[in-house]
Amino acid sequence: QVQLIENGGGLVQAGGSARLSCMASGGTIESFAMGWFRQAPGNERELVGGISWNGDTTLYADSVKGRFTISRDNRRSTVYLQMNSLKPEDTAVYYCAESKYSTRFASRDDYTIWGQGTQVTVSS
Repeated sequence: QVQLIENGGGLVQAGGSARLSCMASGGTIESFAMGWFRQAPGNERELVGGISWNGDTTLYADSVKGRFTISRDNRRSTVYLQMNSLKPEDTAVYYCAESKYSTRFASRDDYTIWGQGTQVTVSS
């Protein structure tokens, strides 16, 4: 069973940048689409963005479009989330997830494996 381990969270000032990584252990992610989600207190878990198995296709939530970038390195079984121009409203626990499909990643229902989450706090 693949396990996903996120790293890179922490405290960041508004306007700053952070890079999250998600490494798979116990298997590979190369055949599957991947996604990043986030959940703030009192809110539902929402899709931040997703990437197809080969990295050719990505999508982003409107709230992060132009500021966040998802990428992947299948040789390292790792997915990244580069976050720029961070805002206090980006504060949340960020989760990495693996889709059960190679090119479907727009719906939370597409995902079957989840990481434990990493906290990102953006101070104003």
